[in-house]
Amino acid sequence: MKPRGPLMIEHRLIEKMIEIIKREVSRIKETNKVDPIFIDNAVDFIRMYADKTHHGKEEDILFRDCEKKDMSPEDTLVMSELIEEHVYGRKIVGELVKAKNEYVLGKNTLNIILEKLSALVEFYPKHIAKEDDVFFPNCEKYFSVDELQDMLNEFWEFDKTMIHVKYRSMVEDLSG
Repeated sequence: MKPRGPLMIEHRLIEKMIEIIKREVSRIKETNKVDPIFIDNAVDFIRMYADKTHHGKEEDILFRDCEKKDMSPEDTLVMSELIEEHVYGRKIVGELVKAKNEYVLGKNTLNIILEKLSALVEFYPKHIAKEDDVFFPNCEKYFSVDELQDMLNEFWEFDKTMIHVKYRSMVEDLSG
């Protein structure tokens, strides 16, 4: 397996979650009510799985190693775009959390919540396609078979720490 294998497997789960969010957008439009627990769960998934686990491997390992290579200007540009897109995704999630918190306090932020959820539904499929179809295949050519295997091994090691990151974060959040 090449490093893109686990990343693409993670993309399939992210796509499933995006479909669930898309259905929730429709439900909110029909009922004019937000389920704050759904928002909390969606945010948890995006922050821990899509961002910390998945984007973490991309940014902390794949992109780091790509920066050491003499990549073409086109591939370098795509990598820069992907990094900017990760920042954009984090911004949308932060705005969603803020709108949900205000909603729980009684403010009418339903339209903002819909806007942010819809932005995620719009964003992720395009972002994933750019990685799967363009960047991942292109960047592999810069690495030897041994380098790709080392990267894959580092991915596995990275994943081993994620449960500790999640629950350390939970305890910190609950501690106030």
